[in-house]
Amino acid sequence: MKQMLCLSHTPWQARPNRTQQLLARMNDIQILFFEPPVPRGMPAPKQGRKMRPHITVYTLPAPMFARWNHPSMQRRDQQRWASFMENVLTHHHFREPVLWCTSPEQTLHLDHLAYSGLVYDCYREWDERYLDQESDLTCHADVVFAASPGLVQRLSPCNDSVHLLPNGVNDRMFTRPGLTVPLCLSQLRSPILGRVGDINSRIELEPMLRAAHSHPEWTFLLMGRVTPAVRGRLRHYSNIVLTGPVNPVELPDYLFACNVLFDLFHTDSKGSDIIPSRMYEYLASGKPIVTMIDPDQVEPFPDVVYTAYDSAGFVRRCRRALEEESSLASPRRQNYAHNASWASRAKEALEILDRAGLF
Repeated sequence: MKQMLCLSHTPWQARPNRTQQLLARMNDIQILFFEPPVPRGMPAPKQGRKMRPHITVYTLPAPMFARWNHPSMQRRDQQRWASFMENVLTHHHFREPVLWCTSPEQTLHLDHLAYSGLVYDCYREWDERYLDQESDLTCHADVVFAASPGLVQRLSPCNDSVHLLPNGVNDRMFTRPGLTVPLCLSQLRSPILGRVGDINSRIELEPMLRAAHSHPEWTFLLMGRVTPAVRGRLRHYSNIVLTGPVNPVELPDYLFACNVLFDLFHTDSKGSDIIPSRMYEYLASGKPIVTMIDPDQVEPFPDVVYTAYDSAGFVRRCRRALEEESSLASPRRQNYAHNASWASRAKEALEILDRAGLF
């Protein structure tokens, strides 16, 4: 039986992240998924949750000395985590599974676990604090997946087996027949320009605010969590509508209600060439897309996405997108999404793991 132990950097989420999307499609592998400890004061989730027929989720124990940052105390917590995982592995009759890591911080577990092969899935750019840990993890890995060409270039000096594996999309959800405008959006004034994702202080709002001010007849639909500070800033704009988090199953209907989809600068990812999953969701919808990019950044989809470098350009591009004849570019967008399906990404990953002899 093929076995895998996944160390996830984030908890199991209702809106599946990259790790969940990939592993959920590896149906012939039994997977134990270990998520980080829950914050103190939060209720501990049930252990051994069967999230898929082949995936069982466990939560690592909370640190004993969360308020202290001393090496000896950290070692005791590491030993507790290793002992916990070893007991779970024994309970499920796992013997030296393939280890799937998602964060440089997980390097600390390498000396405490018995595994037959090591995979590092690099889905984001880590800052300089993690440079030594990431280098160590990359050097030890049998296979490294990188979410963008820039990450491939960054990691390749440490390993000869670095493979490009971009993000993806469950494209069939967004192209299924029978999509309808949700009742809660039916009274919004058109045109509707929508964005998926949380909004916080790291999102550069100025392009959207300028467009909302200069075009009060446009409705801006923000689908995600919004921090209180940002919410206070947005309440001055009557044509900006906040939905809060949207159920993943309902998200295709929300995008169907929009005339244009857009994205903004994220200060933490300026200059990054990682294409977020929401961009592939936008493509799958077939709707016109407007996004902000750096002037020296390569446009990933120049034939189907309207790009802008500043606030004035964002407003102009939104106007162009609203005037688009959708029948021309929509099929090309959906074809990009189809080629980036999570099923295709998972199949490619499994083929690489098989060639590497890990399964």
